[in-house]
Amino acid sequence: MKELSQPAGSAFSDTPQQWHDIDWCRVQRNVRGMQIRIAKACREGKWRKVKALQRMLTRSKSARYLAVRRVTENQGKRTAGVDRVLWDTPDAKWKAAQGLKRRGYQPRPLRRVFIPKSNGKERPLGIPTMTDRAMQALYLLALAPIAETTGDPNSYGFRIERSTADAMSQLFTCLSQKASARWVLEADIEGCFDHINHHWLVANIPTDKAILRKWLKAGVVHKGQLQATDAGTPQGGIISPTLANMVLDGLESGLKQYLGRAKAKKLKIHVVRYADDFVITGDSPEVLADEVKPWVEQFLAVRGLRLSPEKTQIVHIDQGFNFLGWSFRKYKGKLLIKPSKKNAQAFYRKVKEAISNNKTTRQENLIRLLNPVLRGWALYHQPVVAKQAFSRMDFLLFQAIWRWAKRRHPRKNLEWIRKKYFRTSENKNWVFATTVLTEEGSKKDFVLYTLSETPIERHIKINGEYNPFDPSMEAMGEKLRMDRMLKKLKYRKQITSLYVSQKGRCVLCGQPITKETGWHDHHIVHRSQGGSDATANRVLLHPNCHQQLHNRGLTVSKPAPSGASLKA
Repeated sequence: MKELSQPAGSAFSDTPQQWHDIDWCRVQRNVRGMQIRIAKACREGKWRKVKALQRMLTRSKSARYLAVRRVTENQGKRTAGVDRVLWDTPDAKWKAAQGLKRRGYQPRPLRRVFIPKSNGKERPLGIPTMTDRAMQALYLLALAPIAETTGDPNSYGFRIERSTADAMSQLFTCLSQKASARWVLEADIEGCFDHINHHWLVANIPTDKAILRKWLKAGVVHKGQLQATDAGTPQGGIISPTLANMVLDGLESGLKQYLGRAKAKKLKIHVVRYADDFVITGDSPEVLADEVKPWVEQFLAVRGLRLSPEKTQIVHIDQGFNFLGWSFRKYKGKLLIKPSKKNAQAFYRKVKEAISNNKTTRQENLIRLLNPVLRGWALYHQPVVAKQAFSRMDFLLFQAIWRWAKRRHPRKNLEWIRKKYFRTSENKNWVFATTVLTEEGSKKDFVLYTLSETPIERHIKINGEYNPFDPSMEAMGEKLRMDRMLKKLKYRKQITSLYVSQKGRCVLCGQPITKETGWHDHHIVHRSQGGSDATANRVLLHPNCHQQLHNRGLTVSKPAPSGASLKA
């Protein structure tokens, strides 16, 4: 067996013959290098060069491989389009990558499905076929550098390394001071994805016009009937969020240019946007109503959009407003951001429904079902003033679980039920917990996550000028990605330890592990061969790299100070 040092690409053929022959390190490097060149040409205003580089990227093998990998690893990989085809084998992925070409490409209609919204209504989704998804992912690789370079500084939705917490932090900066803006235009675009003007999209989005026009006019199949698509970009397509973002880019910069930067600063005009939700701050309601709102309506009308009359309003900060699941309001001059009542109620309904639908399940299974949901909601609201909301929710959940426990044993007295399902732990009574056996045969307490024990931690906002395709900001991006991944893994100590020891990179391909790529926990010596669960016998790999490792019969060793080694 030959031992090779990183990068792992040296163990792969220069011309791959099958899916698992692909050197993903080289693929990522090739695509990123081209994306950086596109972003540089975009910053310099060399649009002919941008177009030439985009054409070169979309025709490269590396980009095709990466596009197929994305659509076969994301959450929708098991959801088929109208042709009911899935790429769930290495051979299918390889053939798909070879056939991903512009010439002769004709997209299939979208499959219409509906998912429930928090207000009880349904949101329509259009599901493309796997081929159409891969084509969208391919052209998105060439479009993303432009979207990130030309995007508004305070646009935070569907952008690399940006989140709702960044938008919240920016609003805190704009509203928290004594001299900050006191009035807010809370805007809501009516059916944003459904009404975007196709002519505007084709004329203004810097991508292949013919391909874009085909996607927009592909149509939708609902209940066996083909329906034409005359406007909008479907929710469900990989490229749709980026297209919608680019439609609204210019809202912030254009408004400040219209008012004049000096006047906008004097009037305390700030725009904070997350996808199609945005708020605009101002020093007086007259400025927002008479100058800002008419300009915004004109800006949207050109793109085929309009504000919702019912949901768009101008409010005083003392009255407060809701944005992204949080309530922003000043109490005696102090800005407090709390989980909104609507968000808390929707969350409680979700958890209560999960408890009601599992009346007969074992206690450990119910805890296993609820803990990720509880932890996810707690971590979302961790950066805001949420202790009171957490305590209130803990009380409501206790009542729901107590009813669940009593229903299971109608003939037992309450003290018997309490002793069976609840215990005292670290000076806390009524802890919903049970004892389970681990794989090693030892006993371990399995406890329901307590929301009120989540520590409140201030979120560190991303720099508004951050561009992931600017090499000068590479170090900033690396630190940001590591910090946020470590925060995400905070309650998974062993995974955190592995992530830190690998410096946040996959042992096989050497590329960053992010929440978008996901990861697999690989045992170097397989458990079936006597390998232990100790961290010394485990490494983190990308899901595709993990599959590649097993299919090619490769092994990896723990990362050393100089890097990990790969054995073929």
